Parts: sequence; C-alpha cells; structure tokens
Amino acid sequence: MAKCFVLLFLCLVMVSINVANTMNETCVDDISIVLQIDLYKNSCPEAESIIYSWVENAVSQDSRMAASLLRLHFHDCFVNGCDGSVLLDDTEDFTGEKTALPNLNSLRGFEVIDAIKSELESVCPQTVSCADILATAARDSVVISGGPSWEVEMGRKDSLGASKEAATNNIPGPNSTVPMLVAKFQNVGLSFNDMIALSGAHTLGMARCSTFSSRLQGSNGPDIDLDFLQNLQQLCSQTDGNSRLARLDLVSPATFDNQYYINLLSGEGLLPSDQALVTDDYQTRQLVLSYAEDPLAFFEDFKNSMLKMGSLGVLTGTDGQIRGNCRVVN
Repeated sequence: MAKCFVLLFLCLVMVSINVANTMNETCVDDISIVLQIDLYKNSCPEAESIIYSWVENAVSQDSRMAASLLRLHFHDCFVNGCDGSVLLDDTEDFTGEKTALPNLNSLRGFEVIDAIKSELESVCPQTVSCADILATAARDSVVISGGPSWEVEMGRKDSLGASKEAATNNIPGPNSTVPMLVAKFQNVGLSFNDMIALSGAHTLGMARCSTFSSRLQGSNGPDIDLDFLQNLQQLCSQTDGNSRLARLDLVSPATFDNQYYINLLSGEGLLPSDQALVTDDYQTRQLVLSYAEDPLAFFEDFKNSMLKMGSLGVLTGTDGQIRGNCRVVN
C-alpha cells in the first residue's frame, strides 16, 4: 500500500511539472489567471504560422504596419485588459473604442487582423480568439522588424463590450509628463521600469504633426537638437501640416532596436512624452542611458514587459467568447 502512495505522489509531481512548463499563472488584482504556451498545438496547429505569414506580408508591403499592429495590442490591453475590445466597430446601439480621442484617425491595421481571423476561421473555426491574434501579431511585428522574440501565452477570450471612456482616460497621451506616464502605467498594473521599456516601441512608426506641436515651438530648452527642430518645423508648416507624418526614429525607422533611447539623449525625441524621459526625471534618464548603452538589456526587459502587459485583465475560461468576426460580438 505504501508503495502505491509513493507512486501516486510521484505521478502527481510529474504532472505538475509538465503543466508548469507550459502554463503561466499571473495574479492580477489577486485573481489567478492562467495563460498557456502552445495552447493551440492540437486544436489549431497552424495558428501561429498563419498569423506570422499575414503579418510578414503586411509589413513587407508597408513597413509602418509593424508599429501599427504593435500599437493595437498596446491600446487593447490598456483598456480593461487584453480582450480584443479595441477591434469592435460602432453600431447604432453600441459605441466601441475606435472613436476615442487616442484612437481616432490614428489606429490602423484592422484589415490585417480581419484577414488573419478569416483564414483562422476557415482552418479551425471558433478556436483562436481575436485577443490572442493581437498578442501574437504584436510579437511577430517586433521579430520581423529585427527585435526580440518570445513565447506568446495564449488563452485570452474576447470581450462582449468596450469602453470609449476608458480608452479616452487610460491610454497615455503624446504630451504626458513623466508623473502622468507613471500613473497611467501603474493604473493598469505596470511598473516604472515597464513604462521605460515599453516606450522603446517608439523605435518603430510615425506620428502626426498635431501630436508633437509643442515640440515645434522652440521653447524646449537645450535638450532639443536644432537641426532636428528645423526639419520638423519645415515638415509641419506646410498647408496640410497637422496631418503630415514624421518618423518616431529618424535613424532606423523600420528596425526594432535601441536607437529610440540614443535619439532621446541627443534631443531627438519626437513626442514630448518621449523627450520628457530624459529631461524631466533623473530615474527615467538613468534607464534611458542604460538601454542606449546595452541593446540586449533593452530587448530582455521589453520582452518581459510585453509578456506582463499581455496578461493584464484577460478573460479566460467561461468569461468572454471567441468571436467569429473580430469587429462584432457573436
């Protein structure tokens, strides 16, 4: 009898080890949420390759799309968690998040998500959530642009609703001060260090002149590069100036690297909220310096912060649903 108990105990230990290798239990507001690596290995084995293929194709046609898909995931997670709510369209009796000020005429890449979802539904219907697609497409965008890779933890369900108010209030704005940025990140469960690391996503993408107009006034002190300022003033002074786009990283705009931090140190941060990381706070400046000097440290911290952000407020189990069309609730 004693031998049987020993064998049973050993079997339970082995099972628990195997489960721990593929699952990550994250505590958000004291609620245990389990996301799993390789969740679709049996139910939809082609899922990750299908997502990667569409993202690779989209970025090859438009390098800016990498930043756009990464930003979709960010804006999704900052509003009541990573639940695909950002993808929902407005209807006569429903208001989504797409018309919230931080998203209006700004977010893009919805058609890429639609295409991915359409193929996944044809291969394995009602299996892969839109929220998981966003998380995976964000990772793939970074990888395709030369950045670090990580195992995306799956198992998110899609929301049944959205919040325009939360999107308006929760998403950090381009004119944020360091205290404002810290507060917005801490509000959703992300740390000071997460904020600095995730800001490095601005090594990709572009911004409209209207989002950094305060940088054009020439009142930014000695921490702005004058040639950089003059080029921006020339770009944004044209007739359609407010809608003109400038690269967030002038040096390597389509490559995911640590150049963003190097730019900040030379006074070439495009958004006021970016340059503030160097000018307004000693602690943030020190982290910017460390990432400018050590790209591998940035990659490691960015990867870990993306995993942390990707687990925020997720719906699992019987909560939420797996949408057939990412733009509408089933």
